Amino acid sequence: MANTSVILWDWNGTLLDDRAFTLDCLNYLLEKFGYPQRYETAAYLELFDFPIEEYYKKAGFDFARHPYPLLAEVFMARYNPGSAACGPMADAVSTLQTIQGRGVRQVILSATRRDTLVQQVSARGLHGYFEELIGLGDIFGKSKVQAGKDWMARSGLDPATAVMIGDTLHDAEVAAAMGARCILYTGGHHSRRKLETAGCPVVDRLSEIPALL
Repeated sequence: MANTSVILWDWNGTLLDDRAFTLDCLNYLLEKFGYPQRYETAAYLELFDFPIEEYYKKAGFDFARHPYPLLAEVFMARYNPGSAACGPMADAVSTLQTIQGRGVRQVILSATRRDTLVQQVSARGLHGYFEELIGLGDIFGKSKVQAGKDWMARSGLDPATAVMIGDTLHDAEVAAAMGARCILYTGGHHSRRKLETAGCPVVDRLSEIPALL
């Protein structure tokens, strides 16, 4: 890849190492509402998806008994305080520093509610690497496609000079919608097998990314 002017980073599962805790919260939710199934990591990486509502259906929740807004609220009531223990992904800081040193702009584009995103990024001392933190307006994690397209239109940049970096197939969908390139990372919420179906470069370590830009 060449002529990169901006990186749009996903947050959860890409820069924030929250896979294990997110899975723990899913299993907590299943237990709390009386469902017998529990998921191990390998199954979770195949199951997770966007929009989150559809992923919850695949996980086996019955919305007639437990409406999705209720499940989302209970999940976030556990996730938000507990995620304070989730640190930055391995190599995240050094990779951000390397890219910043090249003069490439960096923003975060996340399906997390924006106020939560700002708090999480600031609490880890990473705010200074980004010119903007783009989050959604609620906790329901539907899609960040429109948010990405809106930002790209406001930026005035050529989308061909932008790169989306994330850990799920949704990040590849967002990149395609924006007209940007994409790099996918295996340390988050989708398996390598799933990521490779997108046809984008796939990396196992964030430190591999600067060489691809």
